Amino acid sequence: MNKKYLLKPNEFKDIALGFGSCIATDEITVNGNRVGFMYRENPDNEIDSGWRFFSGLESQEYVDEPNNLEIYDVNTIANYDPEIIKYLSAPIGSAFGRAENGEFIAEELPLDPDI
Repeated sequence: MNKKYLLKPNEFKDIALGFGSCIATDEITVNGNRVGFMYRENPDNEIDSGWRFFSGLESQEYVDEPNNLEIYDVNTIANYDPEIIKYLSAPIGSAFGRAENGEFIAEELPLDPDI
């Protein structure tokens, strides 16, 4: 299945380099929603940052479908939502959700992250 990403390759800027890879849902990269929830778990490999990004609109059924998630460079997701950048150095075990005022606040980790 070919996805139609909201941003084109020539639109990306180097704004969050060196963090490694992450997982994000199509709600962000295809549908253009801002990051609504993010957490950092133990990385899966040496290039994985451990960051996982969701819009907050995803159901469990949506997240359970592998075609709705992709591996990206963290810089890619920062281009979709630059407001995540100031949290990217947070340690493994961190989680943040977007509050009603649009700011991120610390939250509890999901029940089953790999930390």
